[in-house]
Amino acid sequence: MRSALSILRTVERSALVLIFLTMVALYFVNVVVRASGSPLASSLSWIEEAVRLMNLYLVFLAIGYALEIGRHVAVDTWRARIAAATRLPVQRIIDATGFLFSLYLVWLAWKMTLFVFGSGQKSPTLGLEMGWIYVAPLVGFGLLALRYLLIFLGLIDRVPAREA
Repeated sequence: MRSALSILRTVERSALVLIFLTMVALYFVNVVVRASGSPLASSLSWIEEAVRLMNLYLVFLAIGYALEIGRHVAVDTWRARIAAATRLPVQRIIDATGFLFSLYLVWLAWKMTLFVFGSGQKSPTLGLEMGWIYVAPLVGFGLLALRYLLIFLGLIDRVPAREA
């Protein structure tokens, strides 16, 4: 299990870095070509749409990894006070709720993805089926649900942001 999770982390980080660097390179080329007044500028109109699509994947692919390394927004002092005052396992309740909510979002994303793929819509400049936009939240919330489950089961531990 540990090696599978290690492979997942490596794949996620590599994909995130690759997507980000590709976005930067494409946008750099687009700016240089437009600034130079080159006639190529009109043929590179697809870059803006591609970068927007990559940005969606960058955000959604990062949410599970961000949870694992403790980079999600949280109010630690409030959570600690509630847990101390009530003796409730607040963190476990948060993880269970996060897991269930993430699964619900995966289900919604799945339904939306099927609907949009079935509609046959295509993006204007790339000609890509619009359903691919909805695959990003499907995968992202799936990875988030996986992380919440693994944290809940005690198989991985969140690293607080100040220690990562």
